[in-house]
Amino acid sequence: MENRDARTLSQDAQQEMRRQAIRALKKGKSQTQVASDFGVAQPTVNRWWKRFEAGGWAAIRKSKRGRQNGSGRKMTPDQEKEIQKLITDKTPDQLKLRFALWTREAVRELIKNRFEIQYGLQSMSVVLARWGFTPQRPLKKAYEQRPAEVKQWMEEVYPGVESKAKAKGAEIWWGDETAIKPECHFRRSFSPKGVTPVVRQSAKRFHSSLISAINNQGKMQWMPLKEAINSETFLKFLRQLIKFRKRKIILIVDNLRVHHSKPVKEWLEQNSHRIELVFLPAYSPELNPDEYLNNYLKQTVTAEERHTDKVELDATVNVKMFLLGIRKHLVKSFFRHPAVQYANL
Repeated sequence: MENRDARTLSQDAQQEMRRQAIRALKKGKSQTQVASDFGVAQPTVNRWWKRFEAGGWAAIRKSKRGRQNGSGRKMTPDQEKEIQKLITDKTPDQLKLRFALWTREAVRELIKNRFEIQYGLQSMSVVLARWGFTPQRPLKKAYEQRPAEVKQWMEEVYPGVESKAKAKGAEIWWGDETAIKPECHFRRSFSPKGVTPVVRQSAKRFHSSLISAINNQGKMQWMPLKEAINSETFLKFLRQLIKFRKRKIILIVDNLRVHHSKPVKEWLEQNSHRIELVFLPAYSPELNPDEYLNNYLKQTVTAEERHTDKVELDATVNVKMFLLGIRKHLVKSFFRHPAVQYANL
């Protein structure tokens, strides 16, 4: 009989074959005869018999195929934990590496410097995936940001704002200004390998500006800006914001100079029973939920249409903002980002 490759059989079939072969040997058949009967090589039958003699039936039971989990890895579990902690808690520049972000190249260089272990880029992809690390768009933070002020905002200032709003029956709103350019936030496009897709856009420089405010109940107020924000246009927006509101508004904004201007301060003093401003820590836009509305707007405005002039761009922005205004669930979603969940209570 022609020998078969037992590895092509299922594990259950392999185990049953071994049992029958052992029974045949115990009845007195020779190893050569058993090998012929079962279509395997005689050394294979010999190996089965030796395992049976050494450990009985348990020794020929089926076992998991392939390498054991974790075998063949270049780093020890402790080394892997150390690298994972470093790339979670630190940035490359803090570890004196020549990278701004944790790319495959950066992680590979960190491992090489730390343990003198070399990985290929594809292997590095496999390792990072096994660790549960995925490529993500980073959250931008300014070098000028003061962590102590951010901590104070989170632990003292904003809880105080919440308490004040509750005591006075006021609403907390978040405001911001933004400008949408026609060339920003292009998405990827499918194309044959080696053929780079081309996006045609206007060489003219123009943008569409607006100011908006939202709260965690999904309400939104906005106003287009024909020119750069100044005291007059900011006050116009504030009057629009409180016009039909019965409850006092606490508006949280950044530290743009116009927010601190003398005309704005004087008007706020006269209308302190209806509105007051609270200022975020310096250089901390990620703490403002309205910033995520701006990001969403920039992505959706330029996602499908190409705009050749400011009139077209303004029209698209107006439509997108109108749709946002009637989709409260979408406005609420901007408060679910991890950096602003504190404002979603």
